[in-house]
Amino acid sequence: MSPELVGLIGLLAVVLLLLFKFWLGAAFILVGFIGYGYLVDWNTVLNMIGIETFSSIARYHITVIPMFILMGTVASHTGIAGDLFDTAYKWIGRLRGGVAMAAVASCGMFAAVSGSSVATAVTMGKVAIPEMKKYNYDMQLASGSVAAGGTLGILIPPSMGFILYGIFTETSIGKLFMAGIIPGVLEVVFYIVTILFLCTVRPSMGPAGPSTPWKQKIISLKNTWAMIVLFLLVMGGIYMGIFTPTEAGAIGAFGAVVITLIGRRLNMSNFRRSIIEAAQTTGMIGLLLVGAFIFNRFMTISGLPFLLGEVVAGLGLPPIQILIFLIILYILLGCIMDPFAAIVITIPIIFPLVLAMGFNPIWYGVIMVRMLEIGAITPPMGLNVFVISAASDVPIGTVFRGIVPFLIADFLHVALLVAVPSISLFLPNMM
Repeated sequence: MSPELVGLIGLLAVVLLLLFKFWLGAAFILVGFIGYGYLVDWNTVLNMIGIETFSSIARYHITVIPMFILMGTVASHTGIAGDLFDTAYKWIGRLRGGVAMAAVASCGMFAAVSGSSVATAVTMGKVAIPEMKKYNYDMQLASGSVAAGGTLGILIPPSMGFILYGIFTETSIGKLFMAGIIPGVLEVVFYIVTILFLCTVRPSMGPAGPSTPWKQKIISLKNTWAMIVLFLLVMGGIYMGIFTPTEAGAIGAFGAVVITLIGRRLNMSNFRRSIIEAAQTTGMIGLLLVGAFIFNRFMTISGLPFLLGEVVAGLGLPPIQILIFLIILYILLGCIMDPFAAIVITIPIIFPLVLAMGFNPIWYGVIMVRMLEIGAITPPMGLNVFVISAASDVPIGTVFRGIVPFLIADFLHVALLVAVPSISLFLPNMM
């Protein structure tokens, strides 16, 4: 068999193993080991496995992962989400659909310390949906707004999606973080405008809440200023070149601990839960990284990614048509698997094609992460939809119907990002 055919068989084998509920990292290691050994020799593959297992983890910039994860888990377990929602509610809750708007806004703020789509959806769903039930909101709007808002967790930095993309493509993580800020803010705006439109057409979907005096609005800001300052410190430091993303991760984790200690929110119990959850998530991502680097070695030896790039380039298709194909591909992948897994499994195959087409890797990283966000709320297997349904006891069908208007907003938002790349590249180009 040709090396390229062996590479294709290996790729299909990984997909098959995933269908049988194999851990993705373990599937990568198994297929990469067998494929590399078949194409080279078994003594060499044993040496490669040992070297790659160590070298893929023993990298300075890998430490950014546990640091930002710890920052997110500390924020999640110490009631930060409730404060963010309360502040947003006091400022815009009096509008029609204001509670849903507050949920989306607080999702955007919580995403700045979370880095995970599912974590953002779960945390904010537990806080916001009971409040919307209290004010007799339409449950389609209530659940749909939080499911869609949760997807902001992987776009607004610090994003685990950008970190993994940056590691595997050797693209600047700091520039990727900067590239996600303006698109993330625009996504919040698109969602809020969607809610405003729905509640203008059908006021019963989102009744207006009680008005809040200006004094209480100002007082409510005291519960959010510390986390906002922390975000500005971390992202501002990266933007100004004061410290690297890895150093920013350490500052973010340390700052989250200090802020919650000062606010008397952090105790031994929730700190222990934060550490355990951060360690478990880091271990899962670590296994993914080891497996992915081993599998990447196999893919490189097989030559399949380069053959794919040559074939697509030889078709003579305009780059925009290829981009549309990739957009559809990532939506489908986001429907059936975790965004982190989708990034890891496709980058070895897709990224050489992206470079061959002349796409800016930072801009493409934003588009890719954005499409995986959409996949997280798209039928039939949108992960955020199932998470919201389980956390709020809202039927699956209701949540899926609720996300339809937000999917329309998503596609309009993506069209804007594709048509105007400078939206994503403005801040990175200023660094």
